[in-house]
Amino acid sequence: MDTDRLPGCYRHPDRDTGISCTRCERPICPDCMISAAVGFQCPECVREGSGTGRRPAAHAPRTIAGGVVAEDPQLVTKILIGINVAVFFLCLLAPALVVQLQLVGGYLEYLGGPVRGVAGGEYHRLLTSVFLHTEWWHIISNMIALWVIGGPLEAALGRTRYLAVYLLSGLGASAFVYLLADPGVRTVGASGAIFGLLGATVVLARRLRYEMRPVIIMVVLMLVLTFVPLGGVMRVSWQAHVGGLITGALVGLGMLAPTGARSRAFVQWGTCAVVFLLAAALIVLRTAELT
Repeated sequence: MDTDRLPGCYRHPDRDTGISCTRCERPICPDCMISAAVGFQCPECVREGSGTGRRPAAHAPRTIAGGVVAEDPQLVTKILIGINVAVFFLCLLAPALVVQLQLVGGYLEYLGGPVRGVAGGEYHRLLTSVFLHTEWWHIISNMIALWVIGGPLEAALGRTRYLAVYLLSGLGASAFVYLLADPGVRTVGASGAIFGLLGATVVLARRLRYEMRPVIIMVVLMLVLTFVPLGGVMRVSWQAHVGGLITGALVGLGMLAPTGARSRAFVQWGTCAVVFLLAAALIVLRTAELT
């Protein structure tokens, strides 16, 4: 046993540190240490009150991306799963909703009347389709993937930044489908947004200098499942998966850029704005082509 090794942070045992909280003396890593009048304090001691007179929010522990560490670090993931499940059961009770929510690029004829599609001005389909599932196997597999991939990422980024990655990845996935797929193809599912979370997870693992092989293997495996037909029939949208993966990685690069505390928010939300505008540009170009 190596007796010379530094102790691990009490919140991140895998991170060795030589710094201890000046109040409770527990070891703390750079992500957990909060500057005090003398030395550094841990998040718990700060919550109990440091006596500095500053607002508690000023001392709130932060994630690696600068988000506030929440008591329930997977709350947004739970809410997203709840929304997806609720929409699924709602569509079972009212099947006509599927026609109104699914992603359709161009004009289609239905028994209940024609659908104009995104090219006809129904832009809501680009996001509503991300929360729509029509098969049991589809929603179960996607929600398991969302919990496994999304939960740890939310804890690392914080709620607001994590939600931004999810929604922008879903939009980017839909934009790729709209741009590259036949306008008559009907697309549903959260897999594009989930691939975006996977792309951001790759960036996170790289930023924390984790072993990359498990993450790369997961990406390759999911891409193989994307492009290999099941039962001889292509049942997934490769456009959504690739579009979501690229979008999530781009947003993740902005969220996890090694910038100073003062410029962090500008870089993060500036990246989100740029990615949104790029997706919007693809949508506008495709709409002009179809009309």
